[in-house]
Amino acid sequence: MNYSPPYLEKYKGKCTRHTCPSCKTKQSFTLYLNGNTHEPIHHTVGRCNRESKCGYHYTPKQYFIDNPQKLPSTFQGEGLGVRSHGTYNIQNAIKQIIPVQPPGSIPLSYIIDSLSPNNNFVSFLKNHFSEEQIQKVFENYLLGATKNKEVIFWQIDIYGKVRTGKIMQYNPITGRRLKHQSGAINWAHNKLKKSGTLPEDYNLQQCFFGEHLLNIYPYKTIGIVESEKAATIASILIPELIWLATGSLNGLSVEKCLTLENRSVILFPDLGAFEKWTQKMFEIQKQCYTKITISRLLEDDAKNAERKNGLDIADYLIEELKSTFSLNSQKIEF
Repeated sequence: MNYSPPYLEKYKGKCTRHTCPSCKTKQSFTLYLNGNTHEPIHHTVGRCNRESKCGYHYTPKQYFIDNPQKLPSTFQGEGLGVRSHGTYNIQNAIKQIIPVQPPGSIPLSYIIDSLSPNNNFVSFLKNHFSEEQIQKVFENYLLGATKNKEVIFWQIDIYGKVRTGKIMQYNPITGRRLKHQSGAINWAHNKLKKSGTLPEDYNLQQCFFGEHLLNIYPYKTIGIVESEKAATIASILIPELIWLATGSLNGLSVEKCLTLENRSVILFPDLGAFEKWTQKMFEIQKQCYTKITISRLLEDDAKNAERKNGLDIADYLIEELKSTFSLNSQKIEF
């Protein structure tokens, strides 16, 4: 039987739009359907239509890499089996069933033009860190700014290609993201598509925030957190590690971790994400040549009030680590 590739479900009324597994918005989620059976691949495999406010997009390719046992039976067996032949043959199977397109990239000039400390996130950092420390963050992560003082967290892959930029607004005093204002989250590729600079079918494939640092620091252990804010703050307080961010709770995937081959990695999940990231860690261990462990930093040390308030690791690092440890003389235990 010929294999037909997956496709996004066409709109045929409200019944064809579902609740997004990330932002929980009803009738905003488009499922990917199996090209042969025309049934959903999985209830999490699809794209949120709220590109500027959510941006969730879990592709069939990512799903099959994360769940190789779910590969269509046509592609199971000798030469493609997980146990006998490993990750690379799984990748080959996926390439056969889903035509591989190179990820879209944004010209580097947009990063250069955006580079500026004139944003509210940097204003928050100035409340806690020195000019020298903040300058180091700029050198590593190439933070941008908009005219509205939003920060741009650029996603640059291991090959130096710019995939997109996550645009967010922060309170300059508290450092909290402004979640309930229109346009509080946007994406560089989305804005460039609207302006006609990028094609409408721009092939977005997100990577780790900070992924380009893997080539700059080839021997450092890698710390992975959820938010870009946490990665930048951790890079100041614990510079012994390279800090990457997944961008969301569901942003940790086997596909992204393929770039971490032969590296040592420590996961630092936010409160409430420990079990989910532990399960993901086991999947990554099976399919990637990566030494990966998970930290119980928040699980063991967070107070009840902090758990109730949904403490994230960036807040913990500022309020606990910075005040408790002399970072020049103490060894922080992960």
